[in-house]
Amino acid sequence: QVQLVESGGGLVQAGGSLSLSCAASGRTFNSYAMGWFRQAPGKEREFVAAITSRGTLYYADSAKGRFTISRDNAKKTVTLQMNSLKPEDTAVYYCAADLGYGGSSYYSRSRYYYWGQGTQVTVSS
Repeated sequence: QVQLVESGGGLVQAGGSLSLSCAASGRTFNSYAMGWFRQAPGKEREFVAAITSRGTLYYADSAKGRFTISRDNAKKTVTLQMNSLKPEDTAVYYCAADLGYGGSSYYSRSRYYYWGQGTQVTVSS
């Protein structure tokens, strides 16, 4: 069983930065691919970024050049550094982990089995 707890959300002005952190439990954290998704009001949950167990990175087009995902296996954390934030980045951000294997795309919600409770990010214009 894996538990994920996000932190770091908040209110920021457009152009500002936030760093989201996800703390994971479980003994085999380094074997999981970790992802960040977000869900804005009235919209479906969408992919933001992912990092595989080997450190391969994936980004949504909307995140490329502005967001950076990283992981610290010793601390069992994954971080999403968000820069140059825009009002359209406003959403609840969720951390997710897969089962250490899977055929679904890293961009797909269906790949991920464990989810955190989410943290709100609000970007004011």
